[in-house]
Amino acid sequence: MQNFNYEIVEIPAYRGIGLKWGGSYTEINTLKKLINSMSSRVGELDHVVNPETQLGLSYHLRPDGFVHYSVYEVTQEQQLPDGMVEINVPKMTYLLTHHKKGQDIGQTYNKILQWLKESNYTPYVEPGVKYYDDLPIKHERYPNDRVFNNPHFDILIPIFKKE
Repeated sequence: MQNFNYEIVEIPAYRGIGLKWGGSYTEINTLKKLINSMSSRVGELDHVVNPETQLGLSYHLRPDGFVHYSVYEVTQEQQLPDGMVEINVPKMTYLLTHHKKGQDIGQTYNKILQWLKESNYTPYVEPGVKYYDDLPIKHERYPNDRVFNNPHFDILIPIFKKE
């Protein structure tokens, strides 16, 4: 597929701490507030691995929306601050691509879907969990210098080889 730059990467298991949001697509503005709030609270994490990179972990577990974790990777020494949650992400293989400023995010995700259909990979799903999206798990890495209305960021889609 032309004009689609990607790589297949394996990322070790890691621990994230931050804020959790669950809602419908119509409530997306409250998610943006939560992401902003988490980026201003990173200073509460004494054992953050990379304070320059905020993670957005989305799980499409409901038909009208999704569950989102806005977190930073932390070491095991990190205590859980008040009002925050912890998520442990297992070691996984990902399709990694970069969404550039000025591009349409929906179009970037459509390219990912198209690539997956033509490849010998399929999106990873947890056994026994019902998902409501063609890309059921979406992990994004946001640099601190991003512009909220026109962001650039990495997209990581957990995948595995088709049988």
